[in-house]
Amino acid sequence: MIGKAAAVVLAAAAATGAVILASGARDAAPATEQPTFSTATVERGELSDRVSQSGTLTYRARSDGSPYSVINQALGIYSKLPSGGDRIDCGEVLYRVSDNPVLLLCGSTPAYRSLAKGDSGPDVAELNANLVHLGYATRRQIGPSLQDFGSETESALEKLQAKLGEAQTGLLPLGRAVFLPEPVRVAEVAGQLGGSAQPGSQVLSATSDTLEVQLSLDPSQQDQVKAGDRTQITLPGNTVVAGKVDRLGRVAQAPAGQSSNAGSATITASISLDRPQQARGLDQAPVQVEITTRAIENVLSVPVTAIVGSSEGGFAVEAVRAGGRRDLVSVKLGLTDSADGRVQVAGDLRAGDRVVVGSS
Repeated sequence: MIGKAAAVVLAAAAATGAVILASGARDAAPATEQPTFSTATVERGELSDRVSQSGTLTYRARSDGSPYSVINQALGIYSKLPSGGDRIDCGEVLYRVSDNPVLLLCGSTPAYRSLAKGDSGPDVAELNANLVHLGYATRRQIGPSLQDFGSETESALEKLQAKLGEAQTGLLPLGRAVFLPEPVRVAEVAGQLGGSAQPGSQVLSATSDTLEVQLSLDPSQQDQVKAGDRTQITLPGNTVVAGKVDRLGRVAQAPAGQSSNAGSATITASISLDRPQQARGLDQAPVQVEITTRAIENVLSVPVTAIVGSSEGGFAVEAVRAGGRRDLVSVKLGLTDSADGRVQVAGDLRAGDRVVVGSS
């Protein structure tokens, strides 16, 4: 970290015209002269190392940021379709094919077969969990194992079908339900109202109803950021909200047209908002994210423009002593807070001391 801090400090000093080399203390200025140099205060407090990155505020979906794909398994005509932005809860009708409802049920195993009494498996467990959640049965009635389609599952399914105005068959044919991990917000509809519904075709894409920020970390940032890092997110209108890194993608992706350049590959990072309601009404909005990757407390710091290079090697600051005397004080550098333009220092300094910044 010292090497990084030194590089940042030297670059900042050069850009602002700070003295790069110094060999000793300067002569004390006459007491009657006014100082012709700028000073800053040595402060004690917290410093943070941060990554600044632009991102997009959107709705959470898969871990890689892509939306859920809703695959139709029914055969007929699309007679009712949702609109983009519609919110569908588990147990509600997602769309209709030839006026038959296709339910949204919550679960990670996609529908791949018709379900009836005597069946068993993870898809049956998901059906049973939904029937219990929706109040058509209790866990005690279903039995100790959710994996089995028994009489109570059949009875609960008949109650659900009665509410929907459907024939009470106690069966769940393939194509009459879609399983997705959570309640959804419709992102885009691919099916056409009145168009042909074919098994295996995508009817719509959807996300969760939870806002998050998605951004792409470049190679220089990927080793710094980790899940759980705190963030500050600047929304359109300069509203600042808090969040944290929720998850990081596992697969690096090269930008379009740069597939052969591994060094340009990025990794998706997803940022959750502490209070998503603060960003309601925004979608696909550009935002700026500050990710705190490291923080230290109770350390001395000075502006990076106060750092000068010593002819003996290393770094120093010019401390302004009583009577205006300027002493060269050797310092060791630590964490650089690039956002605030300050760097951690250790040397013969105290909080409240004044140091020269910029050129004299």
